[in-house]
Amino acid sequence: MRIRLSVSLCLVFAAFVTLLSALPESGANAQTTGKSTSTQRKGSGLPIPRFASLRSDEVNVRTGPGTRYPIEWVFKRKAMPVEIVAEFENWRKIRDWQGASGWVHQSLLTGKRSFIIPSKPARLHKTPASSAEVVAKLEPEVVGEIRSCAGDWCRVKVSGASGWVRRTGLWGVYKSEPIN
Repeated sequence: MRIRLSVSLCLVFAAFVTLLSALPESGANAQTTGKSTSTQRKGSGLPIPRFASLRSDEVNVRTGPGTRYPIEWVFKRKAMPVEIVAEFENWRKIRDWQGASGWVHQSLLTGKRSFIIPSKPARLHKTPASSAEVVAKLEPEVVGEIRSCAGDWCRVKVSGASGWVRRTGLWGVYKSEPIN
């Protein structure tokens, strides 16, 4: 009787697996295959990863995508650049220039591009050339606005001063990303 029961269980399990494989793809499986289904949770449809900046002086960073998740820390610096690394509905998982990550509501982010000087000072030049006049020296953790980027240089604005900084001296723009 025991042998017959285990054979029957195997047949039931095999039928169950066959039935599951015949069902439409689940949302999780659809994300890995790139197909969309009605159960899939959609984000903005914009490319990931991408840079954005904080819209407010106070931004709660949560452990998960929703208000039911606890606040892990609070950003206190408007215009700070962040990298969006994941999306879930109206929530964005972000990473800061130091590598810390968490979830924020999309309404607290803006597509306006900003940068931070990460670790060593950078020079703000009058024109996009190393030999050009230095307008200012930008210290680590200085935040500013990116106006445009082409090649190795980005045109930026910091506290009323405008000029050009080598792309490699900034965090908030990708290696070869054009910004107009």
